[in-house]
Formats: sequence, structure tokens, C-alpha cells
Amino acid sequence: MSTKTPTEADILRPIKNTSKAYFVLFAVAGLAFATFLAGWAYQLQQGMVVTGLSDWGTGGGVTWGLYIGAFIWWVGIAHGGIILSAAVRLLGMDRYMPVARLAEMLTLAGLSAAGFYVIVHMGRPDRMVTSVLGHYHITVNNSPLVWDVTVITAYFVLTATYLALTLRYDITRLRDDLPNIFEPVYKMMTIGYTKKEDEVIDRMVWWVALAIIIMAPLLLHGGVIPWLFALLPTYPSWFGGIQGPQFLTIALTSAISGVIILSYAFRRAYNWDHIITDDVFRGLLLWLGFFSLLFLWLQLQQLAVGNYFPPVDAQPSSASKLSHPMYVIPMLMVVGVLAFIFATVLRPSLFTKARAIGAALLVLAATLVEKTYFVLSGLWYPTFSIYEATPGDYFPSWIELSSILGTIGMVTLFFLVVTKVVPVVELHAIEHLRGDHGHGHDEAVESATEQEVEA
Repeated sequence: MSTKTPTEADILRPIKNTSKAYFVLFAVAGLAFATFLAGWAYQLQQGMVVTGLSDWGTGGGVTWGLYIGAFIWWVGIAHGGIILSAAVRLLGMDRYMPVARLAEMLTLAGLSAAGFYVIVHMGRPDRMVTSVLGHYHITVNNSPLVWDVTVITAYFVLTATYLALTLRYDITRLRDDLPNIFEPVYKMMTIGYTKKEDEVIDRMVWWVALAIIIMAPLLLHGGVIPWLFALLPTYPSWFGGIQGPQFLTIALTSAISGVIILSYAFRRAYNWDHIITDDVFRGLLLWLGFFSLLFLWLQLQQLAVGNYFPPVDAQPSSASKLSHPMYVIPMLMVVGVLAFIFATVLRPSLFTKARAIGAALLVLAATLVEKTYFVLSGLWYPTFSIYEATPGDYFPSWIELSSILGTIGMVTLFFLVVTKVVPVVELHAIEHLRGDHGHGHDEAVESATEQEVEA
């Protein structure tokens, strides 16, 4: 383990240093995103029929497919990310302070990707204005789908506010070392700042974190989003109150996996082994195991109840889970990850960061496939087979498949751009690792900074 002392220069390194690998990654991510945009442009020209999805049930009666599965996946990653960050503040989990801001930024990026899927799946983007925004006062009282858009937007604003409040402290103290090209951005973000507000901001951030923890199970990935499916009794595999906790556990496993991958990428790229330590990865891996266990337990409840003595209309969908590869393989992947994590507890020498990354990637792949199967299975086994005579079988088109790589590229571009503007590790985290807890700043520098801001 590194014995280097974390400094402000460490968290400024992504902003100041740009390597060839950065440009290569930027080009690859941009190409992935551009490929999806090209496919979407073709879809806009030809219509949703090019994906095998349609209001009239093409592709064997499937009107929702990979787009909706990926939407749920990204929303889960986003919601779980901010829950992780909020828990660090509320529960005093200082061990994870170095990755808390990465989790917050993952929330903004994930929500952006999820919102993009909503627009793409509507077929015509103008419907967002004519059907949702233009008649919002009517639709919000009648459509749970509009509530979905509402809570996602509210969560985005809440997370952006949460992040902006903590950035004021960092930007003010690091302004002299930040690039001048973004000076208008920094001035806007720190407008009216004085060091007297720090204590107030800390209280505000604590209360916002509490609001996030409360909202997550009640309104967000444990509330409105699973409720959209659970309210439909004509789709037996969707209907039921278990969807809320199940969606929430999937969100947390996906988000922790995403944070593990991001943390490793930044640690390796900027030599942050003394900031994002092995201890952080071990802790995140254990949390991943805990929420994977909850996820599998809820799945077992559904399998036991749905296959022991199911209602007649629920029997086909319940039985399919025991044989369909889109369900069996993801479950085996999560079981394998859980077994590995349990083995690292019994024999710590089995832990390596590479294996932790592998576990995270397996969980992300498993949750994406499982959520897509969840969407499809409801449409495959409805109570009333109104599309029973519809020919064909659904399989994701190249446009839908490219959307996965495209949105991953979009999120990657988000981080590549943000790392050139603001620190992705909190200054408070560096202060905590050094042991000064924010009280070791040079008073003359703070006084000069305050006078400059007030001027």
C-alpha cells in the first residue's frame, strides 16, 4: 500500500494532465456514440419498425424491448450511485469519501442516458413536447409514465444541486490552479461565496442526502419506476408488490459495480493508489456481495411462489424462468460473483482488483440482461394474448444493440469532459486522508480568496 500523502495536486492531475490514452479513449467513446446517433437517425427516417418494435406488436407481440430494459438499467445505476454517495455523508462512511463524487457524477451521467432512451423509444422526439410537456397538467394526473419522467427530472435536479453545493468549497480553494478558460463557469458556480457559508452548506448537503435516502425507496427506483409495471395485472410476470424491493436491490448492485469500475479507471490513470486504496475496493466488493445476496433472495421468492402453486395465467411466465437463457445465465453470473466474494472473506488472498473489476462487469451484464428479460417476459406471457397471431420473434436490432455501446460512450464522454473542468475527488476527502479535516488551510489564502469573491 502506498505511503504517499494525498495533496491538492493529486486531484488536479486529471484537469492539468492530458495523455495520448485520453485522446484515444475520447475518440473510441465518440465513435460508439456517433454510431448510435447514426442508427437513431435511420430509425427516425424509417420509423420504429426498423427495430421490430411497434404499437401493433411486431416481433411476436413485443412492443417494448431492449430500449426499455436498458432504460431501467441506467436509471438503476444512477439511483444507486447517489444513494451510495448520500450514505457516505449520513452514516459517516468516511472510508468511501474518495469515490463519493464519482458516484454523484455517475448519477447525472446515468440519468442522462436513461432520459435519452425515453426520447429514442418514443419514436418521434416531438412527442415529448406535444404529449408530455404540452399537456403536463392533464397527463400528470392520469399517466404513471409522466410521473416517471417527473421523478427522474426531479432526481436529476436534486443530484445536480447536491453536487454543486460541494463543488463551491473545492473550486474556491483551488481556483488559482484551475484552467482560466473555464473561469466564467467557476464564477457562476461560486457566486456570492464566503467561507462563512461552509457550515451552512454542510448542513444543507446533509439534509439533501437524507431526502435522497428517503426518496429512493419511496419514489424512485424502489417506487414509481417498478410501480409502472406492478400496476398491470394483465401481465403476470410484472404484477405484484415485490417489484419495488427487487428494482432497488438491482439498482444498488449495478451502481456499486459501476463505481468499482470508475474508481479503478481513475486510480490507474492518475496513480491514485494512495487516495482510492485497496481498502476501498474491498469494502465496495463486500457491499456488492450483500446486495447481490438480497437480489438473489428476492428472485428465489418469485421462483418459489410462481412455480409451486401459481395462478393459471402466471404459470407460463413463472415456468419460463427455469429454462430461458436470458434469465438463467444472469442468475448464474450473480451466483458466481457472490460465491467469489464469499470466498474472499474466507481467504482474503483471493482478492485482487482485477477480479473485483471482473465481478463488477459480470454484475452489470447480468442486470442488463435480466431487466431486458423482465420487460420481454411480461409481453411474451400476458393474460390476454391480443398479439398471439402476430408472426415473428423479437430479437434486438443492430440499432438497439448499438444503443448500449452508444450510451456507454455517452457516459464515458461525460466523465472525460467533466474531469477537465472540476475535481472528481472532493477536497474534503483529501483533507480527511491527511488528517486535517478541512481545518489545515492557510488563513491568508482563505482571506484573500474571500476578498476576491466579495469584490
